[in-house]
Amino acid sequence: MPDLTQDLPMKRSLPPLTWFRTFEAAARHLSFTAAADEIGMTQSAVSQQVKALETRLRATLFTRHARGLSLTDEGRKLLPKVGSALGVLSTATESFDIGPAKNILTVASSVSVAQWIIAPNLPDFTQKHPDISIRFLSAIWPDDFNTARADVEIRFGSKAQVGKNAQLLTPNQLIPVKSPTLIGNLPDLPLIESVGTSDGWKAWSAIHGPVPEPQVYADSYGMALHFAAQGNGVALVSELLIKHALDTGQLQKAHPASIPGHEGYYLSVNETNEQAVRFCHWLSGALPPPIPAPIAAKTIT
Repeated sequence: MPDLTQDLPMKRSLPPLTWFRTFEAAARHLSFTAAADEIGMTQSAVSQQVKALETRLRATLFTRHARGLSLTDEGRKLLPKVGSALGVLSTATESFDIGPAKNILTVASSVSVAQWIIAPNLPDFTQKHPDISIRFLSAIWPDDFNTARADVEIRFGSKAQVGKNAQLLTPNQLIPVKSPTLIGNLPDLPLIESVGTSDGWKAWSAIHGPVPEPQVYADSYGMALHFAAQGNGVALVSELLIKHALDTGQLQKAHPASIPGHEGYYLSVNETNEQAVRFCHWLSGALPPPIPAPIAAKTIT
């Protein structure tokens, strides 16, 4: 019997959709910085995703200049196809975006906050507020939040990226954490880097002394925490996320020091929605207490 699979083309997996969206924004603006402002990412994350797409396609899409970008021939060929495909996807999904169901509170949240803060504490909320049903949406891009029509939004980014009337959730220090099963001192342990943020192990080294190059890279604090909890290394993540993991022994601090975070998690709420206000009041109680300001030493005269 002939082998009918011989003439079938091999399936090739597509690069992530986020890479194409990042490329399209950078190509329109001819600027990684402007693209980052539009899609709610850091400039370094945009640059990394474009570089990843170029590596995957084995083609240089941009020529980097001191003051901006220009498209290569390969980039000019790709741009209209990507723009058209994103337009088709946007049109195809518009009819499904009918907004939240009646009497259901809609919360659009960073996946990291949903996994490491909301989910562990949600039984307490449902017990206290049995009359409130909640629809959770994981959101990454700014237009994810726009189309979600959420009553509560918890975004990650800088103050400029998250929009007006958004409140920074604290504490916002970056803390090194690891699994209790991972034995050793920080300089001797493998490190996990959260890419797409302004601060990481390089910033830690500048303040607290040199550490090795990271061995594992994750695209969010939440994923970095998951890898750390499984014993894969030390993650440098927002202190906002780690309270439950520390309290339950999933993680422990790998060093007593911290560094400031220049991005953070921001909360905005539809204050005309009484259910949303109740949820935000509950959420504030689930967060770690704010870090007290240092007390200045008295001068002895």
